[in-house]
Amino acid sequence: MLQIKNSELLVSVVDPVDERHLMGTRYCTGGYIFQIADTKAGDLLTGPTFPDSFNAFDGQGIPDSFSRAPLRYPDDPSQGLVVGVGTCDLAGNTVSSWCEWDVHLSEHSASLKTHQAGGPFELTLERTVTLIERTVRSRIRLRNEGAVGFPIVWFPHPFFPHPEGNTLCRINIDVEVRRNDGYSLREDGSIIRKNWPWDTDYYLALDHDARERAVILQQHPAVGTVVGLTTYVPRFFPIWGNPRTFSWEPYYENAIAPGQELTWGVDYVF
Repeated sequence: MLQIKNSELLVSVVDPVDERHLMGTRYCTGGYIFQIADTKAGDLLTGPTFPDSFNAFDGQGIPDSFSRAPLRYPDDPSQGLVVGVGTCDLAGNTVSSWCEWDVHLSEHSASLKTHQAGGPFELTLERTVTLIERTVRSRIRLRNEGAVGFPIVWFPHPFFPHPEGNTLCRINIDVEVRRNDGYSLREDGSIIRKNWPWDTDYYLALDHDARERAVILQQHPAVGTVVGLTTYVPRFFPIWGNPRTFSWEPYYENAIAPGQELTWGVDYVF
């Protein structure tokens, strides 16, 4: 693991060179936060199968993904690039050639950079994870080096342990929670759990009309509240949980023209 730390937190980031057994086609292989540990409270993140097992599709910690919008080759749409993963057999859901990352590690920051090219597409992706006191800052810089534009669909997937009470999180954006078996909306705007304990998983796309960056107040059994702050206005905004974990997924959606560079990310305050 690539590790950055201070007197309060230890952040473990997957090493994309030496830890490919933790990778798959779903999550970006650079900047993958695998665990954050508090020096007093211990591990702060979980996962869909944590701590009993691990698989690359479910993941754990704070993975993130470009896989919803693979860059398919026009002459063979079953093949293409998954940003941050590599050249992929999209029909077979396998990686043909992994991204090669340049990694730079300091005490408080991990920086990773890769160049991808295939078909008409060419891009440079930079990932930086920085620790600032109790803030873990994840940033993405993407530059289109090719001759054609392409869409970007990206989302973070932080996995939190369930809080002791039924209150899960509260979002600054007005949301509506359609009738379902797992979640409901309290009058103060908090999203709460229903029918706990669960014996299955619950996925729900929140109805919203976001016009500002998201601020998410996530309840946490060890540190009270974790604050998530996006640098972007979310488009699609689902939540998901199972008996082991709960997560929110504020999607960043955009399109990038030839020669254009975009930067975005999320801060997690523990």
